Amino acid sequence: MTAGPIDALLADYANLTDPAARRHIEADEFFVCEGPQALDRLIASGHMIRSVLLADTKADRVLAELTHPLPAATPVLRVTRDEMRAICGFDLHRGVIAAANRHPARSLNELIEALPVDGARLVIAEGLNDPENLGAVARSARAFGIDGLVVDPTCIDPYTRRTVRVSMGEILHLPHHRATDWPQTLDALHTAGWDTWALTPARHDVPADNIWGLPIPDRLALVIGAEGPGLAPATIDACTRAVRIPIADDVDSLNVAAAAAVAFAATADRV
Repeated sequence: MTAGPIDALLADYANLTDPAARRHIEADEFFVCEGPQALDRLIASGHMIRSVLLADTKADRVLAELTHPLPAATPVLRVTRDEMRAICGFDLHRGVIAAANRHPARSLNELIEALPVDGARLVIAEGLNDPENLGAVARSARAFGIDGLVVDPTCIDPYTRRTVRVSMGEILHLPHHRATDWPQTLDALHTAGWDTWALTPARHDVPADNIWGLPIPDRLALVIGAEGPGLAPATIDACTRAVRIPIADDVDSLNVAAAAAVAFAATADRV
């Protein structure tokens, strides 16, 4: 491995297991994407790819199996497994990782103005701080036709490596907005003609409608909370409706990603 420009490219992959270091390294400039399928979805997403780092034993197969070819000018760095471990800080079993520039941050108006005029749906995440939960939510959102994502100020970064990985790269195809004026964001959506449905497992303390069979508004945002605490009471009160998924009485609740998937399915293709 040579010094110079290649070293600058490799610096994108340093300290992958250290969240604080990664926030400093990536800032709001770029992110990393791990795994062959996620790389394929990254290429299709239109994000500008800074480089691709491949274990030499897997490089030819990975490149041959891509559904979307890499842009011709993309730097492709081939290293040994030992070199990859030294660069990334752990044994990257898939042997595939890429760095790409983030899309510019979107305002709420920019996000909703780019959505379909009729039958649009959003998912709004409050306080989701588990990257795997957010990744699973994003994957289900794409599967069931959700058009965009809004995250509150306490939610984990949608470009986090584990979030991108768990979503299988689908979060890169889900336009998003990070709210800075929470909960005024809900008021802005209501003013723009959106209904907001707060998902809650509560059976008695919060009046909530069974999500199955409800008439679906023309522009609907489904609001989900963190694993454990769920949505803040003030957020539920601010939404136009509270909804629940009926489950067995002796089960406390669904995982937030599972609940989101059910809600996405319950509101899909019915507008």
